[in-house]
Amino acid sequence: MIRVLIADDHSIVRDGLKRILAATADLQVTGEAASGDAALALVKANDYDVVMLDMSMPGLSGLDLIKRMRLEKPKLRILVLSMHGEQQYAARALKAGAAGYLNKDSASEQLLGVLRKIAAGGMHIGEVAAASLLEAKAGLPHQALSDREFEVMRLLVEGLGPTEIAERLHLSVKTVSTHKTRILEKLGLGSTAELVRYALEHRLV
Repeated sequence: MIRVLIADDHSIVRDGLKRILAATADLQVTGEAASGDAALALVKANDYDVVMLDMSMPGLSGLDLIKRMRLEKPKLRILVLSMHGEQQYAARALKAGAAGYLNKDSASEQLLGVLRKIAAGGMHIGEVAAASLLEAKAGLPHQALSDREFEVMRLLVEGLGPTEIAERLHLSVKTVSTHKTRILEKLGLGSTAELVRYALEHRLV
C-alpha cells in the first residue's frame, strides 16, 4: 500500500484528490494538511511514501517546505501539484528535492500513474516542467535569483507588501526590502511595476 499525504489549502482540491485515490486498491490517503506548517508537522510525526504538495500555501510553503520535508525524511517522495502558470517552479522544485512536477489540470489517470512511478523511485517531468528546465539552461535573468529571492519576487508580483511578505516567509521587513532591492538589480528593473511586467512577459504568474 502506498501511503499518501495531501497538502493543499483548498478543501475542494483535497476532496477531489481523495476521491480519485479512493478508487484505487494500492493508493491510500493517510493524511491531509491545509498549510505548510501542518504538512511538515505530519511528516515529522508519521511515515508517508508520497506527499502531493501544492506550492502556494499559508505559512511555510514552496521550495522551503520541500527542503524541510526532505531534511526530516530523506527517503520521502514529493510530487508537486501546480496550477498552470507556475511552470517556472519546475526546475527549482526538482532541484530542491521534489521527485515530480504535475499540473493540477492533468487527467486523473495520469496523476495515478505518476504517483505510482514516484513511489517506486522514479521521477516525473511533464511537458511544462521540461520546458522550464530548458528555459533554465537558456540563462534568463530570473534564473540568477536565489530560491529565497524567487519566493519574494513571486509574492511581490502577487501584490503583497514587504510587511505581508515578511510575515509569510518568517523574515524581517528589512530583509525583505534587501531581497527586493537585489531582485530589481539582478533583473535590471527600476520598480515593482516593471517587475510585474517582467513576470507577465516570462509567464512567471
